[in-house]
Amino acid sequence: MKTEQNEFKNTIFPKGDPASADYFTGNAWVKLLVPDDRVLNTVVGNVVFEPGARNNWHTHPGGQILIVTHGVGYYQEEGKPIQLLNIGDVVSILPEIKHWHGASPDSEFTHIAISTNTQKGIVDWLERVTDEQYNSFK
Repeated sequence: MKTEQNEFKNTIFPKGDPASADYFTGNAWVKLLVPDDRVLNTVVGNVVFEPGARNNWHTHPGGQILIVTHGVGYYQEEGKPIQLLNIGDVVSILPEIKHWHGASPDSEFTHIAISTNTQKGIVDWLERVTDEQYNSFK
């Protein structure tokens, strides 16, 4: 049986700090790799989700890029079906697109999140993703 410590010991980046329960359902952790850089206008973070964990609906004024590094996850834009994400997948999210992302029910999930054009703002958090929305993957 794997322990939490063993589960993440072979990852590239540290697990990070617990993500805010105000913006995440379930347990997730965030490690900022590049804090808000006012020269490059970028924030880069490593985000780890336990199975079933996800963030709230949100937008990024300057856009975002997700790079999947571990596990199986979900990504959904408002009005579109959930997309399954696997290791190596890259998602480019245009500015102001309402979306959410997180782990699938049976897998941990880790991605690098790159917030771009941060001079326009980093993130605008919205409502929680309901269980019905989360469980709509087909």
